Amino acid sequence: MTFPQPTAGPPSAPPPAPAGYRGSRLLGGGDASGRNVWVAVVSTLVFLGVAAILIVQSPGWPEVKASFFDGAEFRYSLPRILSKFGRNVSIFCIAEVFVLLFALLLAVLRSLPGPVFTPLRLLSAAYTDLFRGLPTILVILLLGYGMPALELKGIPNSDYVWAIVALVLVYSAYVAEVYRAGIQSVHPSQVAAARSLGLSRWQSMRHVVLPQAVRRVVPPLLNDFIGLQKDSALVAFLGVTEGLQQATIIQGSDFNFTPFVALALVYVVITIPQARLVDRMIARDQRRRQGGATL
Repeated sequence: MTFPQPTAGPPSAPPPAPAGYRGSRLLGGGDASGRNVWVAVVSTLVFLGVAAILIVQSPGWPEVKASFFDGAEFRYSLPRILSKFGRNVSIFCIAEVFVLLFALLLAVLRSLPGPVFTPLRLLSAAYTDLFRGLPTILVILLLGYGMPALELKGIPNSDYVWAIVALVLVYSAYVAEVYRAGIQSVHPSQVAAARSLGLSRWQSMRHVVLPQAVRRVVPPLLNDFIGLQKDSALVAFLGVTEGLQQATIIQGSDFNFTPFVALALVYVVITIPQARLVDRMIARDQRRRQGGATL
């Protein structure tokens, strides 16, 4: 007696990616197969090759190459730009510390409940609205030139100091809104539970709300600080000799724009790893939230 042989069915489809999965969308629309990866790599190389050919074959390419991509000028200017770029790093690091503290204070003041704190909430809201509406370069120029001109006793006259103050004032307004979003994302029931355990309003904010809020807003905070790092170049308009000012000095003496390309390369090398770190932190936080939701 013979039994019918089982027929091979169609190949099973790969399991669907979990909700919110972003790991391979750039390479294959959610399918991590080797074929899609190779298609993505080949198509990217073809696109970049065609773009490079079009640029190189353009009529003005020789002049652009000599003005922006001069090898000797690049080797001359890059070490000198790096020697002054440390001032950008110091401006960014000092401003970041004050931004973190001042913005958190603004966010807490704007989140205080009750009518007695209305003036503080209004002042905090007015501050964020004002400095988010002003261009950063305008604030730097107004403070850098205006405050020393007052000749007040005890007021520093250093352009370096007022450049940092201007960056702190502007970015504190943006970061305060990020903090406030994190504070509002904490469910009110957690505050009620903390108050029921005998914690005061300030203790509930300090030990329950703020730790969760800060942890949730770390990725957008890093994005803001990437912008702060790039905007540190704006202090060159006050005459502070940093990376951009040094590139401008070299360009003015050699009449070549390659120093600006060298400075752009420095910023790209520094900011791209930070941007990828932010993406990884966002993906990790999303996986953690999804994992908690499935429990």
